Amino acid sequence: MNTSRLSNRPMRSLLTNQSPLYDFLAPSIINFPRPPRSLRHLSTTPPYSSPPPPPSPSHPQNAHENPSHPAPRAGAEAIIDATPTKKPLTRAQKEFLTSALRVNQAGELAATLIYTAQTPPITNAHPHLRPLMSHMYDQEAGHFKTFNHLLAKHRVRPTAFTPIWSLAASALGWGTGLMGREAAMACTEAVETEIGTHYNEQVQVLLEMQEQMKARGEEMGEELTELLSTIRRIRDEELEHLDHAVEHDAKKAVPHELLTGVIRAGCRGAIWVSERV
Repeated sequence: MNTSRLSNRPMRSLLTNQSPLYDFLAPSIINFPRPPRSLRHLSTTPPYSSPPPPPSPSHPQNAHENPSHPAPRAGAEAIIDATPTKKPLTRAQKEFLTSALRVNQAGELAATLIYTAQTPPITNAHPHLRPLMSHMYDQEAGHFKTFNHLLAKHRVRPTAFTPIWSLAASALGWGTGLMGREAAMACTEAVETEIGTHYNEQVQVLLEMQEQMKARGEEMGEELTELLSTIRRIRDEELEHLDHAVEHDAKKAVPHELLTGVIRAGCRGAIWVSERV
């Protein structure tokens, strides 16, 4: 069909009486003037051959024309600028994570074995302590399960000294349990004092890492954030056990200073070895 023979009147009526008709929906007989297109042109400003009209003085186009009102950044760009970046763990952070998980898992294993060995002689002689011993054991078993899960998640092997620590913890539990209630509670006092101190040191290291990363505009990754919250929770429960031990006459154990001193020294040695092997 020859478009030059069409009357302009019907077409003008069509365009004025209906909704706006966009050029990409219009029939091919309508020849709207279009700017030249290029597949390589990525700018949002159409490439007109003539320059755009100068901006109105009351509406400057960019920050250079009106320094007091800089042009706002695009939404995505503003979000990127405001959000701290997350980076993979550094070598030092990976080594800390591995060491912390290994030693913590070993400590919680030892705690469950100590309570397992202590409970029969203590509850037979003092039945009223059965709920307390059960409560403390259940919490230690939960801690052990948590660190076992984290070991598997981050593919960290347990300490090579696990068989030795298992034997030592069972012997310590049976020995203090047979010595009586006060000695068993003194054992809990000594162990939880060292474990609480150990967990506090780990929390301090993680908080320092967090501050350093924040200063660099980085965000602590999920691995270390999860470890920090886990250690804080478990530390608080361990210190609760310490309070229970003192309330149940741990200080009356004979000889208290010698007994707790030897146990604490053994805990420190086991921690040092488990962090490294």
